[in-house]
Amino acid sequence: MSDGVGGAGPTLTFGEARVTPVVELTMPTSVRWLLPEHPDAARLRDQAGAWLRPDLMNERGHLLQTMQSFVVQVDGLTVVVDTGIGNDKDRPGAAPDWHRRDGPFLDDFRAAGFDPERVDFVVCTHMHVDHVGWNTRLVDGAWTPTFPAARYIFARTEYDYWLAESQHDAGAADAPPDGIPAHGAAFDDSVAPIVAAGLADLVDDEHQLSASLGLTSSAGHTPGHVTVEIRSGGARALLIGDAMHSPIQCAAPDSRPALDTPEFAQAARDRRRAILADVAETDTVVAGSHFPPPGFGRVLRDGDAYRFEPVGGRQA
Repeated sequence: MSDGVGGAGPTLTFGEARVTPVVELTMPTSVRWLLPEHPDAARLRDQAGAWLRPDLMNERGHLLQTMQSFVVQVDGLTVVVDTGIGNDKDRPGAAPDWHRRDGPFLDDFRAAGFDPERVDFVVCTHMHVDHVGWNTRLVDGAWTPTFPAARYIFARTEYDYWLAESQHDAGAADAPPDGIPAHGAAFDDSVAPIVAAGLADLVDDEHQLSASLGLTSSAGHTPGHVTVEIRSGGARALLIGDAMHSPIQCAAPDSRPALDTPEFAQAARDRRRAILADVAETDTVVAGSHFPPPGFGRVLRDGDAYRFEPVGGRQA
């Protein structure tokens, strides 16, 4: 279920850097669904709600989650980080709003002041279905790069893993169970066409794009998951992809979210803990790919866990 909220969120500005979220879709999610193994989801909801409401949790106690891109402007570059769900993609195993979607994301992208034909880089933190969709769009029956002048940056570890998975999916007789997106299909319609067009750069999991912008490994949620690190004017921001799906995980970092596969759950838990320990009680601003605007915030210690403090747009 979706409330349909999209469009650009507030811009985070620090030093010479600007980071603007462009939201494709906002969905309410229960704490119990996101953290099915947590021993007391209702208590967690009530305790964390004090700092999650109203922007990160609605009045019914549902977490708000976005599918979005971040547009980073720094060092004279325009960089799109993660590309959401996309239009016209066959996603029968995913949420209804994802299957053959017909949404206004590109119109919203342009309305925010960005030109798809003047993007320098596209970075995918990982290759799940809701992070690669707008890599391509359907033009005359063919999947065509949405950002034709950009180099698409894929971590080689991530690419190799999903290439193998897509080949496995192609040989499978059964469709994915309801509610489980076909990530292999996303590779076929949103990654492979980029490679075929000669626009993909496969890079190490630790990679510097420019003086202020780099990738660091945050493997866990997926084998080649990366975080985008931005440094400018003595300040630092991290776009952590799906290392956390909601700020509520600051309060329950050891609880496995439904979207972390059991195979990688321990690695994802360790990575989540490492990121939180790194940024806690510092000026580093953090944003996850599914944190709704104003989704930029700092992490503060709270007993044995943490809490998230939104900072809105301009970083102090």
